Amino acid sequence: MAEMRTIGWYETVDLPELGLYNFKAKIDTGARTSVLHCEEYHIEEENGHKFIQCTIIDNFETGETRVIRFPIVRQGVVKSSFGHSEIRYMIFTKIKLFNKLYSIKLSFRNRSGMKFPMLLGRNFISKKFLVDVSQYNLSENSSL
Repeated sequence: MAEMRTIGWYETVDLPELGLYNFKAKIDTGARTSVLHCEEYHIEEENGHKFIQCTIIDNFETGETRVIRFPIVRQGVVKSSFGHSEIRYMIFTKIKLFNKLYSIKLSFRNRSGMKFPMLLGRNFISKKFLVDVSQYNLSENSSL
């Protein structure tokens, strides 16, 4: 088994295909899927394929937003930590952590009431990382 890197309870990540850089993602081993905050979204169908168009915050300091559009790779029912079920649409994109690009499946949800705009769930963490909850931002402080 390949050696796994250790991450803390939150990490600073980049999502280069979405144009998002240097923002905080909370590690959530209780969540199956990873989720990114979006202000609003709608689903479009084109030539038999579904796409999600989301308004995301481009700059978390200024609150500036922009619109992204990605093909939907999966849709499924997700139960929140409060027990509410909802349909979530997922895309594949890249995430940069420890100066390395990884593939990640992301869903979208309005997380405006939450402290972190992104959660990294166990489908992404599994077999890549160990979580040390006494640490944080280990990837940003890494020389590799």
